[in-house]
Amino acid sequence: MTILLLGSGGREHAFAWKMIQSPLCTKLFVAPGNAGTDSIATNVNISPTDFEAIKKLVLAENIEMVVVGPEDPLVHGIFDFFKSDEKLQSIPVIGPSKLGAQLEGSKEFAKEFMVKHRVPTAAYDSFTKETVEKGCHFLETLQPPFVLKADGLAAGKGVLILHDLKEAKQELRNMLVDAKFGEASSKVVIEEFLDGIELSCFVLTDGKNYKILPTAKDYKRIGEGDTGLNTGGMGAISPVPFADATLMEKIEQRIVIPTVQGLQQDGIPYQGFIFIGLINVKGEPIVIEYNVRMGDPETEVVIPRLKNDLVELFVAVANQKLNEVQLEIDSRSATTVMVVSGGYPEDYEKGKVISGIESIENSIVFHAGTKTENGKVVSNGGRVLAVTSYGNDFQEAIKKSYQNINKLHFDTMYYRKDIGFDLLG
Repeated sequence: MTILLLGSGGREHAFAWKMIQSPLCTKLFVAPGNAGTDSIATNVNISPTDFEAIKKLVLAENIEMVVVGPEDPLVHGIFDFFKSDEKLQSIPVIGPSKLGAQLEGSKEFAKEFMVKHRVPTAAYDSFTKETVEKGCHFLETLQPPFVLKADGLAAGKGVLILHDLKEAKQELRNMLVDAKFGEASSKVVIEEFLDGIELSCFVLTDGKNYKILPTAKDYKRIGEGDTGLNTGGMGAISPVPFADATLMEKIEQRIVIPTVQGLQQDGIPYQGFIFIGLINVKGEPIVIEYNVRMGDPETEVVIPRLKNDLVELFVAVANQKLNEVQLEIDSRSATTVMVVSGGYPEDYEKGKVISGIESIENSIVFHAGTKTENGKVVSNGGRVLAVTSYGNDFQEAIKKSYQNINKLHFDTMYYRKDIGFDLLG
C-alpha cells in the first residue's frame, strides 16, 4: 500500500518509524513531516488542513490510506471530506468524523457526551462573554483551586488552574471578554478541581470494536517538580506503574465501554484513536478530557511498546475487524524525554543546528520540531527531539535517555531532568 500520514511532530515520526516496518507499507508520504520523517519516508510540503492539495496528492500518487496525526484536520472534517467525494470515498481515513472530533474540538460537547453516557467526570458549567458575571458567581460556589478551560482548540495551552478566587475571576474575564486565547476562549468551561495523579489511556476503535493500547503518563509543565507553564509535554513513561489490573478494569468498564457504545448510540462515525486523559482519585478513574488522536509525547512511548504491525491494525480499523486482532505488547518499560528550545513554551528561536544525533546508542530519536537545511538538521519548533529508551523498569529506561541526551547539542537546548520523579515511591 501507498500511505499518506498527516502531521509534522514527534507523534508522526513515531508513527512513520513503526509503519515503514510493515511489509504492507510499500511507500509512505508524510505531509508536511520533519527531518526525521524525511530520512525514512517522502515528505510533501502540504498543510494537513489543505484538503484540496491532499486530494490532488492522493489521486496523483494512488494513495490507498490516509492516517491523520494531529487534531486540526479531524476537527476541520477531513474524514467527511473523503467520504463525500466520489473519487476519495473508498480510501480509508484513520481518524474520526467531524462530529466525533468535537470530543476534542469542544470541551462543552465532550462534557455533555460524558454526562449523557454516564462517564465519570468533574462537575462543570460553561460560560460566554454574555454570561461572564454568572461565571464569576459560579466560581464562588467552588472550592479552590479553580479550573478554567477554553472551549476550543488552544494547542494544549488553554487550561488555567488558579488558587485565588479574585485571580480566577480576572482570568475568566481575560478569556471571555479580552479573548486571551482568541476564538478558542469565546466559551469557557469552569470545572471542579480533582486531586489525584494523572494518566493517559489510549484506545483504538473501528467504531464497533476497540483495543486498549499501553497506558502512559506525560509531564506537561516546563519546570522540574511540575512547575512553571504548561507545554505540549516534556516527557512520558509507559506503562504507568500504578495502573494495576484493578484500575484498568474500572477504566475499561466505566469509561472505555460507555464511550465506544455512546459513539455508536449517537450515530457518530469513529474509526481511529481515542485518547482519554484520566485522573486517579483514590483508586477511582475520572475523565479530565478526551482527545481524538494519539498524544504527543505519549505516542513516542506507546508505539515502541506495540509489537503488532501498525498498518495491519489500521487495515482492521478500516474494515471494522479490530476484534479479529490480538494486541501484543512489549513487557519492557519505555520512556521519552523531550529536548526543547530555550524560551519554550513562550518565545524561542528556530534554525539552531543540531549535532550528536548520529552518536545516539540504545535509544530512538524521534524528531518533533526539526527540518533539514543545507544538509544539516536544524530546530524548527519549541519541542525539538524526543529521546526514547527501553528498560526493565522506567528508571532503567529513563537513565538511558538521559545518557544519550548528553550527546546532543544545539544552542539554548533545554530538557527536564526529573521525568518520572513523582512515581519513585
